[in-house]
Amino acid sequence: MKQRTIKKEVILKGVGLHTGAEVTMKFVPAPENHGYAFKRVDLEGEPIIEADAKYVINTQRGTNLEKRGVKIQTSEHVLAAFVGLEIDNVLVELDAPEPPIMDGSSKYFVEALETVGVVEQDAEREEYIVKDVISYKDEATGSEITVIPSDTYQVTTMVDFGTKVLGTQNATLERLSDFKGEISEARTFSFLHELEMLLDSGLIKGGDLNNAIVYVDKEISEETMRKLESAFDKKKLSVKANGILDNLTLHQPNEAARHKLLDVIGDVALAGTRIRGKIIANKPGHFVNTQFAKKLSNIIKLEKRNKIPQYDLNQPPLMDIHQIMEVLPHRPPFLLIDRILELSDTHVVGMKNVTMNENFFIGHFPGAPVMPGVLQVEAMAQTGGILVLSTVPDPENYLTFFMKMDNVKFKQKVLPGDTLTFHCSLITPIRRGICHMQAYAYANNKLVCEAELMAQIAKKK
Repeated sequence: MKQRTIKKEVILKGVGLHTGAEVTMKFVPAPENHGYAFKRVDLEGEPIIEADAKYVINTQRGTNLEKRGVKIQTSEHVLAAFVGLEIDNVLVELDAPEPPIMDGSSKYFVEALETVGVVEQDAEREEYIVKDVISYKDEATGSEITVIPSDTYQVTTMVDFGTKVLGTQNATLERLSDFKGEISEARTFSFLHELEMLLDSGLIKGGDLNNAIVYVDKEISEETMRKLESAFDKKKLSVKANGILDNLTLHQPNEAARHKLLDVIGDVALAGTRIRGKIIANKPGHFVNTQFAKKLSNIIKLEKRNKIPQYDLNQPPLMDIHQIMEVLPHRPPFLLIDRILELSDTHVVGMKNVTMNENFFIGHFPGAPVMPGVLQVEAMAQTGGILVLSTVPDPENYLTFFMKMDNVKFKQKVLPGDTLTFHCSLITPIRRGICHMQAYAYANNKLVCEAELMAQIAKKK
């Protein structure tokens, strides 16, 4: 499957559920491998918060993110819409701390996204294939989420609220194509006792009876009824026979369980990778959902880090040292790659045999030779240089210059006799000769170095 984004921008307006603030939200197309992110256009510098489980700060009545003091509240309904429509890359621009609540579901987000449509991108969609059972349990509440192997992404929620008005409910999504029709319209809900606490805490300022189902699980005093009427700007409220405040009509008898399933999809999206597996959530909530997403994210990163690509070094290379020198301006002793094994529009694989004759071993270190880390990074950059120079017809007329290095990590020592392989893949498409890539170096079936690199080619004067 290829990655997908939306064809053009689309704007929604409304109010935030907890802040009551007017919100303008814009969905913006995003490049390959961008994922989901929120941009606060109302703040100086327009800071961006990626939809990542590591930024979850609390889960009080929603999944709330914070990065460097910048916050996004109740992100889950928007994220669920992206996953449900199988959209991989979107930037969400907001002029307030939280998306508009709309009717308390993902319905209006889905409709807005469908009005502009989606477009397929060139990069392959990354997917984590579940091979073993992974679980997270909150011992305090008994809530538990488990994912098991499956041929497709599926979600089942089982909820038990322990009240007469809303007892045990189940909901299942067997395929993402059913999200719009079966899950997206399920609205958020609250029990009366929770509602009173939220109002007393100054939350749900944007709430009204059109964006939340209120289940009445206790007797309502006249004082409480007046308070609710004031909060919801209603002259008269009543409790209907089905135990719901006012005259809101349920879309489905198990709408509460369906909304919990919607929340699971949105929260698990914070793992940052598509899942091929079946999620079974027992009494889910934002806390257990996001803790599960964090655990899943860490497992995916660890497996990716330990997944060492295998290359047949006995096969003829795609480029030998002579062909490399026809492309790169580097020369010995500063030419640090010997072969190119693979080359596509989005990735390149190179290799280097590290011998005792390397000139840098003379001083690093006599008696205990170790390849300098900066030269490992340089070797990865030279490998990436082959990728970017392959986009011009006359690479011999260009030089490559570093622009930026981020998240550089050295994992293992590189010693004489090691064979290094370098894998560089584009983070964003090459534009104006600028190459932004993720690079990894491997030796002895271990990751020895990784870095996020940016370089630019410039024509020789």
